[in-house]
Amino acid sequence: MPDGGRTEDRGHDTLLGESGDDAELDRGPFERWVANAIKNPERAYRAMFYTATVFFLVTTLFPFYWLLMVALTPEGQQQDIILTPNGFNPSAFIEVFQVLPFHWYVFNSFVIATASTIVVLIIASLAGYAFGRLEFPGKVPMMMLVLVISFFPPAAFFIPLNDLFNTSFFALEPITGDGTLYNTPGAMVLPLSAIFMPLAIFILTTFYSQIPEGLEDAARVEGTTRLGALFRVIIPLSAPGVATAGVLTFIAVYNEFFFSFLMTDGQPENWAPILEGILGYQGQYEVMYHLMAASSIIGVIPVAILVIVAQEKIVSGLTAGALKE
Repeated sequence: MPDGGRTEDRGHDTLLGESGDDAELDRGPFERWVANAIKNPERAYRAMFYTATVFFLVTTLFPFYWLLMVALTPEGQQQDIILTPNGFNPSAFIEVFQVLPFHWYVFNSFVIATASTIVVLIIASLAGYAFGRLEFPGKVPMMMLVLVISFFPPAAFFIPLNDLFNTSFFALEPITGDGTLYNTPGAMVLPLSAIFMPLAIFILTTFYSQIPEGLEDAARVEGTTRLGALFRVIIPLSAPGVATAGVLTFIAVYNEFFFSFLMTDGQPENWAPILEGILGYQGQYEVMYHLMAASSIIGVIPVAILVIVAQEKIVSGLTAGALKE
């Protein structure tokens, strides 16, 4: 052919172009978004980020916002709340301490959580050092046993612990009066420490096993014992893991209700926890929802401060345990 077939090629290209345009027109909005995301991945990442942020705000922060709205609404007007308080009553945050000694409930939970965290970190550090840096017979089965026990429901331990803590011991009579651990911090610190111990052991074992042996050997050469090397070398180098285990244990114990409710009579002088105080605003004939909401917000403040202060350690601790150099 005089033109070498170029005319037919141009016609064929035109047909292909038209078919491509038709295919583009036939795509739905989702298909077009997927195609654009493939061409521009940053757009897809940005969309996923915004979606995750909105989901976090709705599911996590909105309940606190709703608590604030209920707390600021005067008593008896909570049924008319939409997105703003039905009235304005900031005095609820003061009335919380006037109706009940709520500060004692907060203090009790803080003391119990602090004591449990100290016990957990000390014992879990020793166990984590043994599991992470020593070799001994039965190491793997014992570690598996610790992890299996962590999956037991707390209710399974209540009956034997209740019998134990309500049994009078002669040695405890000078301390508790009746010789039992009921209505004492020990009735909550001991079981709660045991319940949250496996998680701390697992976290600290992971961190302690990653410390180079040369650092510990250098400390041993200088005359330090194994315990000295643990507390002077291993633990300082594993600060993110220790902080993560401590903060998670503190928050879990601070928010615990099952054992705290069953091991005390609900009175603040008998070490009743914060949740007992919140439920104290619920009477037989009326429920003071605004005070329950205000006390819930007040109770969250210590944990929120703790998380804000230790957030860098927590993030690095949760992420560093998954990496191995």
